[in-house]
Amino acid sequence: MWFYTRAMAILYAYSRFIPHFLMILVQIGYSFLYFLAEAAFSHGMSPHVFVTYRYIVGGLVMFPLAYFLERKVRPKLTLVLFLEIFVLSLLGASLTVNIYFASLRYTSPTFITSMTNTVPSMTFIIAIMLRLEIVNLRNPRGIAKIVGTLLSLAGVLTITLYKGPEVQSLQSAPIHIKSNASQQNWVKGTILLVVSCITWSLWFIMQV
Repeated sequence: MWFYTRAMAILYAYSRFIPHFLMILVQIGYSFLYFLAEAAFSHGMSPHVFVTYRYIVGGLVMFPLAYFLERKVRPKLTLVLFLEIFVLSLLGASLTVNIYFASLRYTSPTFITSMTNTVPSMTFIIAIMLRLEIVNLRNPRGIAKIVGTLLSLAGVLTITLYKGPEVQSLQSAPIHIKSNASQQNWVKGTILLVVSCITWSLWFIMQV
């Protein structure tokens, strides 16, 4: 009886934190994606070709799941719904990702990873400007949102402005990323990345 109770408690705790585990796995997957994309770009692949291949493969993988699992629950495709899907795809998928990977050619995977952490902060700020989010300074949650936003922005500014010693990979590493002349254009890369983060934030808000 004790073992059954203990097992049920573990399963309940696990089911409760499944979204958190999935968020961690997504971030780990994104980290590997940055390095693989940078390695592909270093060998001459165009970011736009990379994005095209990515969505072709993703569409082929997701189509059977969407067709068989959500065939009976998806809403009827109207003109308004089609236009909403088109705008979301154009803003969040095509425009954001193309600018995003284009900025990777001028910066580095580490800088990309740190800058994308500002997407929640930008989403929060834009939502406040559009009056979709209400901040209550008397509530601990409201204070935590503001403090988290400020810490996120401060961390990105620190990584952006601080130039420490160069770190090189080991000789036995499976992937070696070599910086090139175009990768030193941090201003252009930073501008592209900021635009990508803003469109990404707008994409989240438009989904709501």
